[in-house]
Formats: sequence, C-alpha cells, structure tokens
Amino acid sequence: MAIREHLSGCAACRQRVADRQALGRLVRTAPYYPAPDGVRARVSTAVRRSLSTRRMLTWAAAATLLLAVSGGLLIVRSTGSVRLSSADAIVDEVVADHVRSLMADHLFDIRSADQHTVKPWFLGKLDFSPPVTDLASIGFPLVGGRLEYLAGRPVAALVYQRQKHTINVFVWPAVETTSSNALRTVHGFHVEHWTRDGMSLWAVSDLNVAELNEFARALQR
Repeated sequence: MAIREHLSGCAACRQRVADRQALGRLVRTAPYYPAPDGVRARVSTAVRRSLSTRRMLTWAAAATLLLAVSGGLLIVRSTGSVRLSSADAIVDEVVADHVRSLMADHLFDIRSADQHTVKPWFLGKLDFSPPVTDLASIGFPLVGGRLEYLAGRPVAALVYQRQKHTINVFVWPAVETTSSNALRTVHGFHVEHWTRDGMSLWAVSDLNVAELNEFARALQR
C-alpha cells in the first residue's frame, strides 16, 4: 500500500518501475546459456555463504530484479524506503550485472584491447564519453566494452582481465554523494567505487581485495 501511494505521487519512480519491468521482460526472453562449471560453482558457494545478508533495494526495485544463478534465474523481490541512488542498491545492481554478464557469456559488444577503438565505439550510444584506459602495462589489460542499463539509465561497461579473473567497470555521470574509494563485498564479489572527472566508476570482480585496490588506484591516476 505504501509503495502504491508513493508511486501515485512520484512520476520519476513510476518511470523507474516501468524501466525495470521492461528490463525484466527483456531478460525473460533472452536465450539460455549454460554457465561454465567453474563460474557456477563459485557463484553457488558465494550465495550459500551470504544467505543471511540483508539486501536493501529501492522503491523502484519493488519490481523484479532477475539474476541468473546456477543455470537458472534467481528472482529477488524486496521493498523499502531506500532511494534509488543509494550506494547499497547500486552495489546490488552492479554485482547482479557482473554475474549475469559472466553466466550469459555477454561480456562484449565491442571486443578490443585498443582504448582508441573501445572509447569511440560508445559515441552516439551514450550521452557521455566514458574514460577508457588500457592498464596492460601493469597486468590489467583492457579486453572490450558493452552497453548496460543500471541505476535507471544506460551506462558504459568496460571489461578488463587479470589472469583468469574478469573485472567489469561500470561508468556513468556522477550524481550520487557516496564518498570515493568505498569498498563493499556482496556474495563474494568485491566492489570498488570512486568518482573521477565528473564520472562515477564501479569496479566489480572476484579478484582479491589487494589486486582490485591496485587496479582501482591505477584507474584513478
């Protein structure tokens, strides 16, 4: 009842709910791809360890968040008074998108190690130009990028590699007030957040904390 009352007077939240419903329909019609055994095992173990973790989502997330886990779809429903722009809700979204990209084998719309190929690819597809840096010289090569939809808007996803570990970096214009260099862990995945040159950047990976910190510091320079 409280959600309906809020939505009746908030056009922005109604639009966000509609966006998530559309995203849910898109995910439900997406083709099924079996996850590699290694990814399935890591995700299943991480989820079992974190069943007691309280998830905080937004008014708009009272719609459906679909997360592909262990060859199926995990449907997470939650309500609360948290704002859409809250860091906790965004962390949930970036982790869900990271896992989905691995399980559906959709890491790339553009596959290239050349930052001068990846960065121009986003022109005309977004209303901003994401910073793209190749860190191959320190062991974090750029391998490509793609478009995603997070935090109520289209965003850039940059993909990096560290040996056999994948790092997704989600980028969009900064509007939140979350402090920089914030580290969170959800279901065994570590998330680093910082702002740079008016952009909000969220790096997520199952890489160990020390190496993810090294990666984040390099991107901030």
